[in-house]
Parts: sequence; C-alpha cells; structure tokens
Amino acid sequence: MPDKEKIKDASKNDWWPMDYSPNLSVEEWVSLIKDREVFNISSLEIMKRMLDCGGQATCKQLSLKYGETANFYNSGSVALARRVARKTGCPPREAETSKWWPMLYLGKKAGRETEGTFLQKLRDELMEALKQVDLSGVRLYASAELDEENRGFWWLTANPKYWRFSDIFVGDTESYSLCNDDGNKRRIYQNFLDAKAGDLVIGYEAAPVKKITAICRIAAEQDGEEIYFEKMEGLVSPVEYQTLRDCQELEQMEFFRNPRGSLFKLTRDEYHFILDVIREENPVLPERVVDRYTKDNFLEEVYMTSADYDKLSAMLLHKKNIILQGAPGVGKTFAARRLAWSIMGEKDENRIEFVQFHQNYSYEDFVMGYKPVEDRFERKDGVFYRFCQKAENQPGKAFFFIIDEINRGNMSKIFGELLMLIEKEYRGTKIALTYSDFPFSVPDNLYIIGMMNTADRSLAMIDYALRRRFSFFEMEPGFHSEGFMRYQSGLNNEKLNELIERVKELNQKIIADKSLGKGFCIGHSYFCNQTVCTDEWLDIIVNYEILPMLSEYWFDEPATLQRWESNLRGALQ
Repeated sequence: MPDKEKIKDASKNDWWPMDYSPNLSVEEWVSLIKDREVFNISSLEIMKRMLDCGGQATCKQLSLKYGETANFYNSGSVALARRVARKTGCPPREAETSKWWPMLYLGKKAGRETEGTFLQKLRDELMEALKQVDLSGVRLYASAELDEENRGFWWLTANPKYWRFSDIFVGDTESYSLCNDDGNKRRIYQNFLDAKAGDLVIGYEAAPVKKITAICRIAAEQDGEEIYFEKMEGLVSPVEYQTLRDCQELEQMEFFRNPRGSLFKLTRDEYHFILDVIREENPVLPERVVDRYTKDNFLEEVYMTSADYDKLSAMLLHKKNIILQGAPGVGKTFAARRLAWSIMGEKDENRIEFVQFHQNYSYEDFVMGYKPVEDRFERKDGVFYRFCQKAENQPGKAFFFIIDEINRGNMSKIFGELLMLIEKEYRGTKIALTYSDFPFSVPDNLYIIGMMNTADRSLAMIDYALRRRFSFFEMEPGFHSEGFMRYQSGLNNEKLNELIERVKELNQKIIADKSLGKGFCIGHSYFCNQTVCTDEWLDIIVNYEILPMLSEYWFDEPATLQRWESNLRGALQ
C-alpha cells in the first residue's frame, strides 16, 4: 500500500517515489513478461488493462471498467512485484508500507473527480516493454471460463464467519491470513503459494457443526500475507461432514488423510464429486420462462384501486415490512402473493416463501434451534434463516417472505433479536444469534408481508414492538373497484347484483355498529373466482358463509340478526 505520510506531503501533480527504481531495462522487462513463472495470466491481464487505460489508473477505475474487485488489481500487482524481485534479485523499496508496488508503478493522489484514491502509472520501461509484446490473446481466468487443465481446486477450513452469508456476501471478497495469530506460517504453506486467481474453493467450517457451507473462487493472487477469495454461492442446505467422509471416492482426499491445516488440494475428480453431492441438496435451477406480471395484472386480479396499489407498493418498498389487515374475505392472502409478483415484475415462486404463524410456532422453527435427530440434538436452521441466505445469494433481486395470521404467534418468542434486524435502518447490521457463534443480518433485498384478520376477537392486539417495525395497510371490500364491477358485469346475474347491493348496505350497518366497525365488514372475495353464477352457489354463500359470521357478530342482538337473515335471503327469491 502507498506510504500515507509521503502521499500526504506530496503535491497532487507529483509522481512518487522518485527516490527508487528497479533499474530494469526494456529488454529485461520483455524477457520477464514472456516468463510465465513471473507474469502469469492474471498478471498479464492486469498489465493489459493498465495499458488500455493509457498506462495509468486507480484500482477502483480498473474494477469499474473491467470487473473483478479493486483488491484483485492491488494484490495482483504486489504478488507480481514479489516474483520479479525473486527472479531478478532486484531489491524492493525499503519503506515498509510501500515496499512492492513501486517496482511496477509510480503513484500519486487521485483528484476528486477520479474514482479511487491513489493513481498508479506504469514505469516507462515496463510500459514500453508491454507495447512490444502481443497481449491480444490474454484471457483472464478469473473473469472467463477457466481451462480445466489450468484451474486448481481447493478445500479451505475456516471459521464460520468466512463462509456464512451474514459476513461475506455473494460477489464480495474476503481474505485469509497466511499466518496464524502467533505469526507462524499456516500448515501446508506451499498450498497457499500454489493457489492462483480463478481457482475454485470448497468452503468448510469445522465448528460448531462440521459442514460445507459455501463455494468460492480465488479472487486475487496471494500477496505474501493473505489469500483472497470471492464467495460465489452460500449453500441453503449445507453438506455435513459425515456425508462426504463415508464416500469411497474421497478416501484419498488430502483433508481426510491429514486434516491438520487450513488449505488442502483437491483433484479435479474430487472437486466435481463434492460438487455433485452439493447439487443434490442445492440444485442449480434451470433458466425458466416465467410469466411477466405488472401493476395492470395486479389490478385485473386484485380488486383494488390504482391509487391504493401505488400507496401499498410504495409503503412496502420504503418500510420493507408491511402488514395487510382487514375483514374476512377482502383477499389479503390473495393480494400478498400478487403484490410480490408485481414488484418483481414476474411470477417467480422461487423468490417467495410462505408460512403461517400459530400459538406453538417458535424461534427454533423460524430462525434456528436444536432439534432431536435419532439419539442426539443437532442445530437446525429455521425457514426465515434459510430464506435470508437465499436472498443473500442473489443481491440484485427482491425476495418476499409472506406470513399469514401474523398476530396469532408470540412475536417476541418467534422473532427474538430479529425484531431489531428486520427494521429498515438495521438491515445489514450484524448481531450474534441465540444459537450461533457468528453474526447474522437480514439482507436489504428481503421484504416481509404479513396478514392479519381484524375480525378475530380471540386475538389480542398486536404488540407495539412489532407495530413500530411494520407499516399497516387496511384492505377494504373491493365492491366499488373497477375490476370487481367488470367481473360482476361479466357474470350478468340479477340475483347476484341484488345480493351485492344488500351486502353493501350490510357493511354500512357493520361500520356504524360501535361494537364492530369496518374491520368486520363482509369482503368481496366471497363472490369471486366464478365463471358462471348459479342459484346453488349464491345459496351456499349466504346460508353457510355469511350468515354464520353474522350470528357471531350479533349473538346478543337476535332481532338485528333476524332482520339481516331475511334481507339477504330475500335477494335470492
């Protein structure tokens, strides 16, 4: 890294350091460039990209223009400089904080208009040498499909924080030190030196449960201090140690023969066998043709006004957590899934999870806990925890967790410490979970939709802790919506028309009743999903669905109940 104090004192226009040179001629650089032990494929690609940028760029600029992480270019340059020094005997610069990169570059502070903080320029001799070498066929392994003959395969045993989705997101780069906390080189140190950009890595955690939890790749060359890797996939269903240990195909695997160490070589066959086992529980879904779904589709199916839809979708996108509350039959569950589709723009069921709360639903079911397995207890991930990992694996897409009857569960018991993490302001914040030794966070691309029936007298008011974390949207009967009126007109039945008018009058009576209110209205969904309107269907709705509910509403007002029984049945005559 650049010497911060020198950079601070230097003018913006001064290239630095001018007190050091590797003293390599153009001809010597050309010879090194042709030596694949010094300039490997990733090094050549870094040099090619620098040359394409006129010979100077920040690591951030290279990352934005060509891909890979900024650290790929930084650590790759340091590793290249080390190999140049070993090959030529040329000593690096003595400064501790800017020891290696000056062999390749001069540098200076980047201007405010420049992406990145430090601008590096190829040394004149190196730049001229690069122009004399044909780099047109260079193809970076890390960003292209790597030739199987050149790619390496590894098994890395590390602390869970290196693999779990809460700490390293798909596409993010993490590093692993080549020395332990005591400063000693890690076991099988040569493996760290042999690993190269583009190699594939099986991510294994040895505690608290032995299992494979991630697939990664080496993101940049090790720079003598750390190895850098990028998470490609966090496994929704981890593969346990014993599953692999019992496989004859893996008997000679370096890790199983002597597990002392961190980074272990895998043969190509071993890697692909492990990958096959992983895919049994974590299949890669084929590209599917999914139906498009828009706001117009939503309004055709969900009898809601356009203005209400705009308000509802805006509330969810802003707050990230919303509860649809309303009377029976207003279509809360039906609307929730279609709201998710409309925001996604497609009917992708793989990005929706649906659960229903009840009084025995627990934190262990929802987040994580120990469950009996044969003669022992094992820690198992809950449905919400797994869904968070699924969302982390696709950060560019929206995921929706739908909870039916959300107020039937014990919120504190189910959510636990997640009551804080689901808040918009705390998305991405990491805290330790009850049954876990490593941090967890709720991803920013996950949205929660709950449903609550306001007419259920047996349920207590939803607690204030949850109320503060959710926006509440009141769903009302959609008899007056354009969609429902089109549907009603299509059925073209006079008895239906008369019955609906009387239900509208009934709802006004319910709203005016101080012991009830609009949360007890009769919803439109009782009359939906029909292509033909028959007398039998109408009779079932009135006598076996609506009237039993009214008998609950006015159990202590028999005269009122009798009047509305006669009123509704009269519409069917």
